[in-house]
Amino acid sequence: MIELTLPAGSLQVLCVGAHPDDIEIGCGGTLLTLAAAREVTATAVVLTGAGDRHDEALKSTGRFLPGAAVDVRVVGLRDGRLPAHWDEVKDTLETAARDVRPDLVFAPRRDDAHQDHRLLAELVPTVWRDALVLGYEIPKWDGDLGTVTHYVPVSPELARRKAELLDDCFPSQIDRDWWDEETFLSLMRLRGVECRSRYAEAFTVTKARLAF
Repeated sequence: MIELTLPAGSLQVLCVGAHPDDIEIGCGGTLLTLAAAREVTATAVVLTGAGDRHDEALKSTGRFLPGAAVDVRVVGLRDGRLPAHWDEVKDTLETAARDVRPDLVFAPRRDDAHQDHRLLAELVPTVWRDALVLGYEIPKWDGDLGTVTHYVPVSPELARRKAELLDDCFPSQIDRDWWDEETFLSLMRLRGVECRSRYAEAFTVTKARLAF
């Protein structure tokens, strides 16, 4: 595997999710790995979330970035209806862009089957044009897992920690038939096979510039 390394030093990270658990499912292992290796300042923007889900969103991302300064912003739009709120979603992202200048952005991947995810995948690169945008994947009923371009190896310890934290941070989701440790570890194991690691998380990158 060809290994690409981010610039040395502290990193400003932006995580964007349509729903309160998107970020943690899609890149929770990567966030844990990043926090263990670097000084990180992070902002999380979650577009939906009401009631218990709002509280889950506020408390979760920081637990996947232990020791980091994390600013979590929950908008509270209606789940499953983000395309109908195109202007508000765009305005929310552009408002965040006024004070968030990230080196690295995590957002849904462009070919995600969920309409809320796809909208964010479309808009995020138009708002943060000068950051590396990594599109994360989320297992779901639609069966939309596809080809990826980049991998982040995750240690067995942190892979299991991700699964534990997901249960702990999102008790409202535990009764879902697809939500369990086996789902999360299995996907990380398959992506690990693809990049010669025990576990990994995978991403898509549509544009990147190499400097020599």
